[in-house]
Amino acid sequence: MQEGNQTYVKEFILLGITVSGGTQYILFILLLVTYTLTLTANLSIIMLVWSNASLHKPMYIFLGNLSFVEIWYTTSTVPKMLSGLLSRINSISFKGCFIQFYFFFSSGATEHFLLSFMGYDRYLAICHPLHYNVLMSTKKCWFLSAFSWIGSYLWALFPIILISKLPFCGPNKINHYLCDPGPLLELSCVRNYSTEVIFTVYIALFVFSNSFFTFISYAFIIRTILRIPSASGRRKAFSTCASHLIVVSIFFGCIMYMYIRPSGNHPFPLDKVVTVFYTVVTPLLNPVIYTLRNKEVLQVVKKMIRL
Repeated sequence: MQEGNQTYVKEFILLGITVSGGTQYILFILLLVTYTLTLTANLSIIMLVWSNASLHKPMYIFLGNLSFVEIWYTTSTVPKMLSGLLSRINSISFKGCFIQFYFFFSSGATEHFLLSFMGYDRYLAICHPLHYNVLMSTKKCWFLSAFSWIGSYLWALFPIILISKLPFCGPNKINHYLCDPGPLLELSCVRNYSTEVIFTVYIALFVFSNSFFTFISYAFIIRTILRIPSASGRRKAFSTCASHLIVVSIFFGCIMYMYIRPSGNHPFPLDKVVTVFYTVVTPLLNPVIYTLRNKEVLQVVKKMIRL
């Protein structure tokens, strides 16, 4: 497409993860196995929650939603990364790039909302146990889950529109394995700092508001746990939310590093490693952490194995 004497790009080239020789095939097998395990583990949690009446509780409804969004999240990036490892040139159309960007961002935003609401759910369960069933009813849980999905997919429209309106007239090589805003902003032929500031502030407000809400919930939880007189009581109370705290710390930490920092030249090799961690590794770790540290889920699994 041309406008005046300027030619606009129709596709981007994803440079992906730089490896040499036969290493790319080892990396392909490793990522394929991880992706397959991620799909299997998260689908298993969804089926467990769906098929067992004992797990039809707010905590596990949120967990089922989290597993579903992890499938979307990892599927928006990993298949393209796998094809890139086997292709000489890993190209993606202009529209395809921003479609990937949209689903990647909206899925990440959904996970932010869900993790925040899961923290709030644990706060109510530990700090207000006598009123928990009233404060967090099944109806309210489904409403918060629906809000997480609808709100995030609406929220993600603004950064997509903002960046897609920038002029891209070349070069078209993205130094990443996915269409991420940082490399895309650097490819714009007109460096628009106001756009970069608006984007950073928009992301920062979203991430900090969710993380603040989550950590306030845990501040109250820790205060309540410390007031429990017996050591066994404190351990039991903390064990119910320790797994969630691990997931939150990993996910929020990676997102803050990647998207809430000044614009400019960033260490792309390190960025790729961090991105692999929260797009490939974390979606696999989440079901493992939640199931291994949750006695109720383990009991349901053991019953199913005996059958």
